[in-house]
Order: sequence, then structure tokens, then C-alpha cells
Amino acid sequence: MPITIEPYLVAAAVLFILSVMASKVSDRFGIPALIIFLGVGMLAGSDGIGGIYFDDPSMAQYLGVVALVVILFSGGLDTSWKSVRPVMREGLVLATLGVLLTAVSLGFFAHWILKVELMEGILLGAIVSSTDAAAVFAILRSKGIQLSGKLQPLLELESGSNDPMAVFLTVALTQLVVNPDLSPFSLIPYFLQQMILGLIFGLVAGKLALLLINRLRLGYAGLYPVLILGVAFLVYGAANMVGGSGFLAVYVAGVIMGRDEFLHKRSVLRFFDGVAWLMQIAMFLTLGLLVFPSQLGSVALPSLAIALFLMFVARPVGVHLSLLFSKFKPAEKWFISWVGLRGAVPIILATYPRILGMEDSNVLFNVVFFVVLTSVLLQGTSIPWAAKLFKVEGREQSEMHFPVQFDPTHDWKGELKETNIPKHSPAVGKAIFELGLPPDYLVVLIARGEDFVIPSGSVVLEPGDTVLGLAEQATHEQVALLLQQTQKPT
Repeated sequence: MPITIEPYLVAAAVLFILSVMASKVSDRFGIPALIIFLGVGMLAGSDGIGGIYFDDPSMAQYLGVVALVVILFSGGLDTSWKSVRPVMREGLVLATLGVLLTAVSLGFFAHWILKVELMEGILLGAIVSSTDAAAVFAILRSKGIQLSGKLQPLLELESGSNDPMAVFLTVALTQLVVNPDLSPFSLIPYFLQQMILGLIFGLVAGKLALLLINRLRLGYAGLYPVLILGVAFLVYGAANMVGGSGFLAVYVAGVIMGRDEFLHKRSVLRFFDGVAWLMQIAMFLTLGLLVFPSQLGSVALPSLAIALFLMFVARPVGVHLSLLFSKFKPAEKWFISWVGLRGAVPIILATYPRILGMEDSNVLFNVVFFVVLTSVLLQGTSIPWAAKLFKVEGREQSEMHFPVQFDPTHDWKGELKETNIPKHSPAVGKAIFELGLPPDYLVVLIARGEDFVIPSGSVVLEPGDTVLGLAEQATHEQVALLLQQTQKPT
């Protein structure tokens, strides 16, 4: 009898649709979307009402790797190089030393409370050491909260770059547990090899991809996202094949490409945003199916203790020691400590010990799942409260979405850019033709409150207007000096 695919397609479609519809709960009540997607998967699983039996950690890991490649590359593309550059040192220290300190401190506690070998405890710490700031920013956006100072770019950089360190520690420590004869000192050259090769592959691939995209004139705009998606998987696979960190390589390649303009960049960003959401939903649903809720009760109490130790001790230790010589205030460090949410990456990493046949790996997986669930529920729902408690809220700014898009060409580096008109700007009360704007600057649209004004030479600018102009970067800087300089009120 031939195998019919229709029931599987229907089941997958229903799960996707339910997950997307249920995400409205996240926007309304501040519950991280991760919980919603995991919940739908658990309900559809063998212990839930769906009754779908799934117990294949290898398949879950394969799907998780594919999803993480897309998510990390998309995050790199969307990273603002200008905003993260000032916190590059602090972010990289958090992503490496911070992860290591968190893993080790939590490992000693897990060794004591779970009565396992110290190396197994540190392995557990390594698995849950990486953070998922995507959930944090989703909650902040839903509540309209802006973070002050350099907190937002620091969290963005840390979350995008700490996964490779967590993957390295998990794989290396799993090998040490499975093969006790291996020396821990053998990890040092392995670590250097992973990070150096991953960084080199990411830098080179990002530069080469930009040259390829801008010089290869494809006949269809829809082929550019497909080309770049192929680049992302090629970078990951090639870096891994030579012994580098594929996850680091793909994130760095995304950052390198995202900081420069390339053909159809806006449509590519929208494509990867949608695909990244698809990958997140697929990954969370799969992991929800993989867990058996009936098995969580036996590890509930020690898992809760480990989760609380992670939130109140291990993560703060890693953050405060990593940022010991930084200019961040104590309140900002405590906020960074609190928003270290755990996402799907720890659950994916927990499949490595199961695949390698490590003893008690199933218990380890359930503990990790419980820790992630507790972290997201407690920390995720309290982020707005924590922002107020530590006084790290910035000015709330409503993002204006202009109904205009421009894709630059390789021959001309012009771009659309917004310029705000402050209250005491000399441009206030003047018509556009009176401003003396550069001849190579085109006023495309003016945002005024919730409305848009089509510009003509006689349109008079008002305080708080946002001018959308088309020009090259140097011209934009001239216009910003002209429109944003303030004069004292008479």
C-alpha cells in the first residue's frame, strides 16, 4: 500500500496555524512565544491530546541544526554593526568567558544536588549556558519598552554570538564524559581551532558573498534570497568540515553582509525574517513533541533548584565577572543577568548526550527542558518589571514604518534614511525650498504624527516631523547637520 503524505501535511499545517494563532497570547499577556510553540508541540505529543509519538533525538537534532543556521544567519543580517561596535569587547567577553563561568558555577551545584559526576554537572551547565535574547526583545516590543544606553546592542550581540561557545563546550564535555581517558587540556587547541577557523570562514564568506551578489545580475529578484540561503548553509557546512565552528561562521557571515548594502537587501531581510520564524516554530514544535511531560515530575524539584541557582547565582556570577572592568552600572549588570533567558538551543544541545549514548542522558534532557521552561516562565514574564526595578528603561519611541522601499544598485550607493526634526531646529517653520538642501538630496516623504505628507517645495516643516530622504551617506550626514542643529528659543 503506497504511503500517503496528505495526513502528515494536514497535521503539520494545523500545528503551524495553531502556533501562529496562539502567539497572539504572547503579544497580549507578555508570555514568550517560545512557551506557546513548545506547549502546542507537547499537547500534540504522545502524552498530549494529539497522541503523536516522537522519540527520535537524532532527527530533532538535524532539524535543530538547520533551524539554528537560518536563525543565526538571519540574526547576523539584522544586526546593526553601528550599534554593536561600541560594545564589541563586552559582548564577546560575555559570549565566551561569561558562558564558561556560568557553566562551571552551575556545574558544581548540579554535581551536588543531582549526585552526578562533576564533569556531568559541568556538561549540564554548558548545555544551559547560552541565552536567547530574541524572546527578550519580543517581550520588550510587545510592551513598548526601550532599553537605555548600550543595553540593547549588548544583549543583541551576546545572544547572537554565545551559541558557538555553548555548542563547543557541550560537544567537548560530552566526549570527556563518554571517553574518560581524554585529557581536559586537549580542549584548548580544539577551542582555538573552532573559533579561529569559524571566524575566518565567516569573514571571508561574507565578503565573497557581497561581491557575488552585487556582480551577479540575476534575472529574477526572487532568486537573491535563495542564493543567500545557499551561502548560509555552504558557510556552515564548509566551516564544520575543516574543524571550525559552523555556527560562529554563519553568524559572522551574516553580520558582515548585514553591515553593507547589496542588491535587494530589503526583500532579503524580509525573506529571512519570515523563514527564521518558520524555523523557530518548526524547531519548538519538534522539541515539544520530543519531550514526555509524564517524565518531568520525577526531576521537578532538583530541576527547579537548578533553574533558580542559574537565575540568581550562576548567570549573575558570569555577567558581573565578565563585565568587571566595563563602564556598565551595577543596576545594568543585574538587568543583563536577569534577562538571560534560555531558549531552544539548550534543548537541542541536550540531544547530543542522548545520541552518543551517555548514561542517564534521558534524565539530563528532562532536567534541561524543565530548567528552560522555568527560566522562560519566571524571567520572561517579569522582564518589564525588571526594567522598571533597575531603571533601565529608555525613551519609548514608536517606530514609523514608511510605505516606501528602495533597493540600491551596485553602481549607486544611495539609500533611504530618516532625519528627525527637533523642537528647536532652524528648519521648523520653513518651507522645503527655503532649507537650502543639497541638490543630490531628494525628499521622498514626511511623517507627521500618524500621517504622511507628500513633499512639495511649499510644505512647511513642523517640530517632530520625520523626513525620509534619498541620497548617499555623505549627503545624509550634511542634511542631518542642517536639519537637526538646535537653536536657543528667543
